[in-house]
Amino acid sequence: MMLRPEQRTKLDPTNDTDFYTFPRFVTHVDEGFIDQLTNLYRECLQPQTRILDLMSSWVSHLPDDLEFAHVEGHGMNEEELAKNTRLDHYFSQNLNENPKLPLDDKSFDAVLIAVSVQYLQYPEAVFSEIQRILTPGGVVIVSFSNRMFYQKAIAAWREGTELSRVQLVKGYFQSVSGFRQPKVISRSSSIPSFLQMLGVMGADPFYAVMATKQKI
Repeated sequence: MMLRPEQRTKLDPTNDTDFYTFPRFVTHVDEGFIDQLTNLYRECLQPQTRILDLMSSWVSHLPDDLEFAHVEGHGMNEEELAKNTRLDHYFSQNLNENPKLPLDDKSFDAVLIAVSVQYLQYPEAVFSEIQRILTPGGVVIVSFSNRMFYQKAIAAWREGTELSRVQLVKGYFQSVSGFRQPKVISRSSSIPSFLQMLGVMGADPFYAVMATKQKI
C-alpha cells in the first residue's frame, strides 16, 4: 500500500456522510482557478464523449460550448448534485467506506476530480476503480489548489507542501498499473512581497495532474 495507516487519518474522524449532510452552494476556489480549469477541460476533453465527474457538487466547471454524450456525477450531497445542470445522472456514495464504483468496465472516456482528492483515505483503491471504468486512451484530470476542509483532509495531504501534494497525486496514478506517465500542470500565483506584508492575498494556485489509460 502506498500510504501508511497514520497518513490516512483525519482530524475529524466522524463519518464523512454526516459532514456533507447540508448542501454548500459555494465555490471552493477563486474565479482564476475556475477559468484555468474550464480551459484545461476545453483543451483535453472531446465532444460527444462520456464523462465521469467524481466527487462533484452543484457545478462541474465544464465548458459551456462543449456537449458531451453523457455526464455522470458522483458526490456526497444529493441536493448539490441535483442542482448541477451539466449532469445527466448522478449517484451519492462515500468512497472512504466503499471505493467500488457502480459503473461498468471501460464505460467512460474521461474522469474528473476537482478540488476533492485530498479527502480520499484509500486513493489506491479509488484510482484502481477509475482505471477499470476508463476506456483505453481515456484521460483522468485531477485538479487542486491549497484550500481544503482542513479537518477532513488526510494527514498525508494536510502535513505536506504544495510540491509534495503534486507528488502524492502522481503516486496515486503510479500505484495502479495501466496508466501512462502522469503529466503535471502547475500555475502558482505570486504577488510582490510588500503586498503580502500588507495582507493582500494572491490568487489560488492551480495544480492539475493528468494521465491517460494505456491502450492495449
